[in-house]
Amino acid sequence: MAQPVPQSSQALFSDAVQAAEERHTLVVLVDNEPGVLARVIGLFSGRGYNIDSLTVAEIDTAKALSRINIVTTGTPLVIEQIKNLLAKLVPVHSVQDLTVEGPHIERELALVKVIGERERLIGALRIADFMHARLVDSTPESFVFEMTGTTSEIDSFIHMLEPVEVSRAGVVAISRGRLLLQEREQAPED
Repeated sequence: MAQPVPQSSQALFSDAVQAAEERHTLVVLVDNEPGVLARVIGLFSGRGYNIDSLTVAEIDTAKALSRINIVTTGTPLVIEQIKNLLAKLVPVHSVQDLTVEGPHIERELALVKVIGERERLIGALRIADFMHARLVDSTPESFVFEMTGTTSEIDSFIHMLEPVEVSRAGVVAISRGRLLLQEREQAPED
């Protein structure tokens, strides 16, 4: 006969459920120099953390700074550990967790190829129109669509189209309102 679970055990189970993995979008401002991206990726792979999406580009040529957008999942403790480890890397100027800092905008770009007969392509055009995707290439037997949107919008578009090929650029993100990505203050040298 099964024993009822004591109230304290239920509380422990509730805490474990709350410590479930969460998706976080991190923005890392780094020096634009050879090997920086490899060091950031090495930090993740060396500890067994997964990167769901990664984009990087130079954002300030005068200061030689690049912005890395990383989407990862983990428990709150793991996310804090990732942020602390990233902040300790020498070429890193700042690490911000857009997920906890407030409202932000995320977008992803995908190129989606559909091949088929006329009826299939007409159906794909209707779906693309409904999803606000843009036709960027066409041949008599194929279409390539460009779709920009949230990750879930891109996922839905791909699911509806059932394409033969997909190329995704990864998430780019920026905070809303007055919050800006800032370099951390440098301590004055003696």
